[in-house]
Amino acid sequence: MGTSLMARNIFNQPRKDEEESAGPSPAPIKSSKLPGSVGGLRESLREITANSIRDIDPDRIDMDGLRDRLILEDSSIEDLAESIRKHGQQVPIMVRPSDQPDRYRIIYGRRRLAAIRKFGGTVKAIVRTLDDDASLIAQGQENNLRLDPSFIEKSLFIREMQEAGYKPSVIQDALGLTRQGVSNHRVVLEQLPDELIRLIGPAHGIGRRQWGDLAALSEKVPLVDIAREILAGLPDTTPSSDKFQTIYVACTSEARGTTNQSARSQTTVVKDKSDRPVGTLSVDGKSIAIKITRKDNPGFCQWLEERAATTLQELFEQWQNERGSGN
Repeated sequence: MGTSLMARNIFNQPRKDEEESAGPSPAPIKSSKLPGSVGGLRESLREITANSIRDIDPDRIDMDGLRDRLILEDSSIEDLAESIRKHGQQVPIMVRPSDQPDRYRIIYGRRRLAAIRKFGGTVKAIVRTLDDDASLIAQGQENNLRLDPSFIEKSLFIREMQEAGYKPSVIQDALGLTRQGVSNHRVVLEQLPDELIRLIGPAHGIGRRQWGDLAALSEKVPLVDIAREILAGLPDTTPSSDKFQTIYVACTSEARGTTNQSARSQTTVVKDKSDRPVGTLSVDGKSIAIKITRKDNPGFCQWLEERAATTLQELFEQWQNERGSGN
């Protein structure tokens, strides 16, 4: 299983939509042709079978193997399910025969399989007979054309592969990384508590340097305790990358001694009379920030944008007047 199986880095420039073209599939293992027309016919039938797409009941497919995502059930799965329901499954998944009769094991396409299971029906699948190493590399190659795994997801995937006993060369082929690249991911992961990663999530867009900076604070501050306190004040819909940034700022401030336990950065969710979130108010030792999400409140965002500067000036003048009268 050499590097020739890996044409490029699987985590560069991902394609995120179900309707996009499928990635390269591993070629079926060729056997020596039998002499004469019988051998040619058997070879042709073997090639047709290897490349055919079958409709399979999702209940016959086992979700085994190594996970390369922190989150499999999220809003993107709902969007994917709706897209497939409207337009059909444009890109097949890949499975391999199970040891149990009439069952299969997933190689790649876990998100598509999860989406189709939401509304029922069969799933289009390519069936290939691959060993564990070839399956792992196929999974890595195909991910190049799907939702890009984040740095921390790749790090967890590396750890799973190593603990499962895969050879370094297979891991490098699956991820398109050098030995040093694999080591860089693993070193950062070893410094981070698993619970902290679970609390933050995949954090797309947060790279090795940022995760490394957070990991370096593990010896100075209680990362998990701070993360729990910060996340308790954030909406459940807060993007994972925003969770990371908020936690990192709080941990950095704690490590520098710029805030004490009671003055640590706090985020409050402001709600309307119907108990629906309007926005968030974040306060720390350096600033006060008001955040309104356009997706949740597009009309209010537009209204506030048109009046923000004037409103801030009025508040400042009110403060000056009250301060003057108080003196």
